[in-house]
Amino acid sequence: MHPKHLLDRYGIEPKKSLGQNFLHDEGLLAKIAAAAELSFDDDVLEVGPGLGALTRHLCRRARRVVAVELDQRLLPALEGELADCDNVEIVHGDVLALDPADWFTAPYAVVANVPYYITAAILRHLLESRPRPRRLVLTMQREVADRLIAKPPDMSLLAVSVQYYGKVRLVSAVKAGAFWPRPDVDSAVVRIDVEERHLWSAGEQGSGGAGETTEDGRRTTDEATPVARPPTADRRPRPEAESASADAGGGAVPPAPPPPRSPALPPDPNEARFFRLVRAGFSEKRKQLKNNLRSLGLGDEAIAAALEQAGIDGRRRAETLAVAEWERLAEVVADAQR
Repeated sequence: MHPKHLLDRYGIEPKKSLGQNFLHDEGLLAKIAAAAELSFDDDVLEVGPGLGALTRHLCRRARRVVAVELDQRLLPALEGELADCDNVEIVHGDVLALDPADWFTAPYAVVANVPYYITAAILRHLLESRPRPRRLVLTMQREVADRLIAKPPDMSLLAVSVQYYGKVRLVSAVKAGAFWPRPDVDSAVVRIDVEERHLWSAGEQGSGGAGETTEDGRRTTDEATPVARPPTADRRPRPEAESASADAGGGAVPPAPPPPRSPALPPDPNEARFFRLVRAGFSEKRKQLKNNLRSLGLGDEAIAAALEQAGIDGRRRAETLAVAEWERLAEVVADAQR
């Protein structure tokens, strides 16, 4: 059903302040879900499910879908439209104020049409939290997507920050007409595959690392409130034959308890020093790298020596460096500061 008709049914008007533009192209929704390459062993986080159009595609492909919706007005619509999806957990809350460890104890997938104005904040929050997502497939403003997939000499702090964690690629361009209400800009679907080395810390499974919360006063919410759903033990879709057998009296399986929350892991010092260096490098765009690095507390001679050892010309600007160069420089600077 077209989102306008569905919203009319529930007496809801879209809120521009929340970036509510509902994707209604079924072919594109299916393409987004397929791009995540989900299996019935996967748990999925969906940010801003809206009216549940993408959620329905995800629940057919994944073991479990946690759909976090900020707008309380949409909860009745979600409940009604997803009533037959017993592997979906609807959560009312602000994803930026919530900890993924409340739902996941291992790497998971993120698939979402994210509000444009908080795309960078969502990426940072999820990539800095633990457990980290293994893969993210996000629909976002085309301009932001182009920044994420940028290469030297057009890098930005956002591009380096995301590409540090994994490979970023463009899945599909999305015209504004695929949404209702129609946004003022075109969009794109981006896939981020997080590298294995960033999924765990010191070989441990775990969670923790509370992410940043937003400072936008319009979007503060109360603590997350799960919306009650029918309990289910095995959240994988059952084949028709198995379902018929169970309905004929095969015996119900008791619902499984929620997974235990793993203890928080300490911050990764390598990651911390990498981002400290990168933030210093991008602190003033027009300055050469050797000048920006002074904010790290190193003298000019130490900076020159570190750059030479890393094989980087200090006259270059931050946007010309690839992620591998930043990592090499971070190691050298860390040695110099010991």
